[in-house]
Formats: sequence, C-alpha cells, structure tokens
Amino acid sequence: MEGVGGGSASAAAPVNQGVQDFMRLFQYYLDKTTPHATYRWIGTLVLALLYALRVYYVQGFYIVSYGLGIYLLNLLIGFLSPLVDPELEPSDGPLLPTKGSDEFKPFIRRLPEFKFWYSFTKAFCIAFVMTFFSVFDVPVFWPILLCYWIVLFVLTMRRQIAHMVKYKYVPFNIGKQKYGGKKPSASSSGSRAE
Repeated sequence: MEGVGGGSASAAAPVNQGVQDFMRLFQYYLDKTTPHATYRWIGTLVLALLYALRVYYVQGFYIVSYGLGIYLLNLLIGFLSPLVDPELEPSDGPLLPTKGSDEFKPFIRRLPEFKFWYSFTKAFCIAFVMTFFSVFDVPVFWPILLCYWIVLFVLTMRRQIAHMVKYKYVPFNIGKQKYGGKKPSASSSGSRAE
C-alpha cells in the first residue's frame, strides 16, 4: 500500500519544482521591468490595442469588455487615491496637508504604480484569453453598456476630483523636482579690470 501513495508523490515533485522554477523566472523578469515604466506602459498599450482589435474583429464579447472597463475604473480610483483617506480614516500618522503652512508630506498612493500596471496588464491578458471561449460571448446591446460605463466614469471621476480639490493633493508628479542652487548675480559674474 505504501508504494501506491509514494509513486504519485514522486511524480508530483518534478511538476511542483517546474512550477516553482517558472514562477521564480517570471518574478525575476518582472522585477527587471520595474525601472522601465515607459516601456512597460507601451507594451500594455500594445496589448490593449490587440484586445480592441480582437473584439472588433469578432464583433462580440461586449460583456467581457464591460467587466474589464469596470475593473480598470476600480484600479484607476485606487491609483488616484491617497493611502490614508482623511474622510474615512482618522490617523495618527502622516496626513495630507490642508493649508499652506502644513508640513509637506509626499503623496502615497493606495495602489502603487507598479501594482497598477501589473493588474492593468493582467486584466487585459485575462480578457483577451476569454475572447477565445464562446461561453463568454453573451449577446447584449453594447451601446447601452457603453453609455452606462461613460456615466459611471464621469460620476466617479467628478467625485474623485472633488476629493482632490477638498484635500488639496495632486496624485501626479510631473518629473523629478530639482534644486537649482544659487544663481550668480550680475555684479559677481562680470570680469575684473586688470
């Protein structure tokens, strides 16, 4: 009786090892992409374009696209929101400054950029794979879904922008701030007469 259980365990060990090796290699390459945000997003946009072409070509899978849109909207809200929302969670830790005299505290996102990108890309991959299975092609009148998603997007973004204005934070930093140092004055930069 021991030989029966031992044979299946020994057969599963190489499979588990192969899965672990693949996951380790995947994580290695995923970690290498971390500093290359522009190239990551370009790749994701290419994937999104492939998905859009696939949906256009087969003229279906509008429910999958609608679900993808709702999920991406949820990710965007997490990306634009601060880690600690002053309306919901009074905290002893750092809060967003509310007046000009408050100490500067950097904006910390609820969903960091890398996790946002990874979830965004993974969602497009899953939706793309779903377009190859006819069980997900539910017949719907897609203009209604599109109108509903646009209304949902506008209402959600209006609420998010009102929150940003109320608590005076901007979730984007355009470029890295640089210290210019002291500029030489005109009197000190002139040449001396000899």
